[in-house]
Amino acid sequence: MKVMTIIGTRPEIIRLSEIIKILDRFTNHTLVHTGQNYDDNLYKVFFKDLKLRKPDIQLKCQSKSIQEQISKILESTGNVMDKHKPEAIVILGDTNSGLSAIVAKRKKIPIFHLEAGDRSFDNEVPEELNRRIIDHTSDINLAYTEHSRRNLIQEGIHPKNIFVIGSPIKEVYDNLKIDFKKSKIVSKLSLKRKNYFLSSLHREENVDKKKNLEELIKTFNNIVREYKMPLIVSTHPRTLKSLEKFKFLRKSDKLVQWHQPFGLIDFIKLQLDSFCVISDSGTIHEDSAILKFPALAIRNSTEKYESLDSGYCPITGLNSENVLKMIKVVTDNFPDLDRSPIPNAYDQAKVSNKVINIILGLRNIVNYNTWREKK
Repeated sequence: MKVMTIIGTRPEIIRLSEIIKILDRFTNHTLVHTGQNYDDNLYKVFFKDLKLRKPDIQLKCQSKSIQEQISKILESTGNVMDKHKPEAIVILGDTNSGLSAIVAKRKKIPIFHLEAGDRSFDNEVPEELNRRIIDHTSDINLAYTEHSRRNLIQEGIHPKNIFVIGSPIKEVYDNLKIDFKKSKIVSKLSLKRKNYFLSSLHREENVDKKKNLEELIKTFNNIVREYKMPLIVSTHPRTLKSLEKFKFLRKSDKLVQWHQPFGLIDFIKLQLDSFCVISDSGTIHEDSAILKFPALAIRNSTEKYESLDSGYCPITGLNSENVLKMIKVVTDNFPDLDRSPIPNAYDQAKVSNKVINIILGLRNIVNYNTWREKK
């Protein structure tokens, strides 16, 4: 069976890494990277950290405008589908690369979408539109949680096309535990365990708006002045561009240290040894619960409600005073690990097995149910 997986960002690479390996074993698998977010050095580090082979096809869909990037992705992935003629497409999440589902649908190729049904119900989040488009275009939606499954059903997607598989993150991290321990990044940066903050920011609604980014700089300055600890920032290219555009780097305290983005292994090690992590990433909810460290989601909304249900990684908004207050809450009252289990959806060991079973088992059924074609 010919399967094509389409990726374009680091979160997709991480979450799909074990699934890519099992697809390589059991299918005629083509891995396509759109180049949506591409940094040559970091790209190589992530594939090396995850022990992943290089993509079969590397596209160049970077662009300065959203309309140009999306058009490049649709045209380029469509051409690749025409050439390789996959019998199933695998995509994950809410990225622009995932919009390749539109082309696959028009070409009558069954689409299997992981991370389906996530909703922040916040239209300021650009990914929210992508989520709805991809979910309603896909043939089989692989949701992580019952929250996500309910969202899909409420939007009219038939339950027979939804499977709750859990998050693939734990399986990935379980295979990298030794690598996390071996990382020397904490000593390399002359940091002391539990004596620094760690942050990553990248969301359009946070870093592209001058007012919001200025509030975040104010928050970082207040944190380091109150705690007298360094704050290490893994600086996304988008964030750096805005910092330079608005000339905000000069406004940050010397204890706020802006670093180039870290590789996966080093970043996880920094999370594990930090006093508290402050991030606008969706993955921070899963990381905090699975790896058991205090964290805040510095956002006004989240698609990870199961994390809030379980008491891990609250959202704070951008207000500096509230962020400082919540740091005290999560560091003084981190959930009792014996009595506060992580969300069941995060505690899944072999999600890759579920995915391969669903793809191989349902591809022909999708063809018949959707197109009334037997292949």
